Amino acid sequence: MTIFLSIIAVLLLIVGIIGAIVPALPGPPLSWVALLIIYFAIPGGVSLSVLLLMLLLMVVVTLLDYVAPAITTKWGGGSQAAVWGATLGVFVGLFFSPWGLIIGPLACAFLAEYIQEKNLNKSVKVALWSFLAFLLSTGLKLVASLWISWYCVVPIWHAIVQ
Repeated sequence: MTIFLSIIAVLLLIVGIIGAIVPALPGPPLSWVALLIIYFAIPGGVSLSVLLLMLLLMVVVTLLDYVAPAITTKWGGGSQAAVWGATLGVFVGLFFSPWGLIIGPLACAFLAEYIQEKNLNKSVKVALWSFLAFLLSTGLKLVASLWISWYCVVPIWHAIVQ
């Protein structure tokens, strides 16, 4: 049973790492589920404190993935309308994954800022800051999925070697 569960965990890790890059897949949550499987499949392979710490990491990174466009839009000098546009763009983009999650915040931040300020250059700048959020959140999700994967692969390796 340990071998079967380890195979399932490895498959989840692979999909989790892919999902950290592809917006349509929930990368860090899938990676954490793999860690949870290893926690129960390999006694002593993962401590409860590591499991909970990685849960916290997964939740924070997943939430940041949704709020990062609004935060960076504001940092880029966007008006409140652009912040709301970027936030709305994330949710609208969910229905048009994977490209919608990239284009949605960018386009909605641009449109909202342009409607508010009537300044093309500023609107483009704000939209690019929103795109930067996508890049940063993708990087964070990838790091989180890889970090969680490390805590899975080591116990699996030790179980195989023994």
